[in-house]
Amino acid sequence: MSLWQEFKTFAMRGNVIDLAVGVVIGGAFGKIVSSLVDQVIMPPIGWLTGGIDFSQLKWVLKPADDTDPAHKTAEVAIQYGAFINTLIQFLIIAAAVFLLVKAVNRLTHRQEKAAPVPADVALLTEIRDLLKQRS
Repeated sequence: MSLWQEFKTFAMRGNVIDLAVGVVIGGAFGKIVSSLVDQVIMPPIGWLTGGIDFSQLKWVLKPADDTDPAHKTAEVAIQYGAFINTLIQFLIIAAAVFLLVKAVNRLTHRQEKAAPVPADVALLTEIRDLLKQRS
């Protein structure tokens, strides 16, 4: 089998396609959560804390210097407000994934219970039980 054929076989497996779909949907879900945090959750929190815009909070280590146009230096700052927003986004995504996995596990557990026993397994179980009664 050639390298190309092996790659094609690998790439067309169901798991690889499922993973690709999951990554694409995950990226879109991340954008939705970012919008939810930045535009829905953080404004009321900022309002409750006296108008603080968390995304603009920073600790300036070295201010920008634009006094000399030939040697401008950018501001050096730790932007902890953006980190707070990212942390909230992570918590929302983690909670959503947890609830999704919990729901899927509940559904698969129900399907396992409701699945009919195959005829050959039922027959083997019956034979086993009869043999136990003989002994």
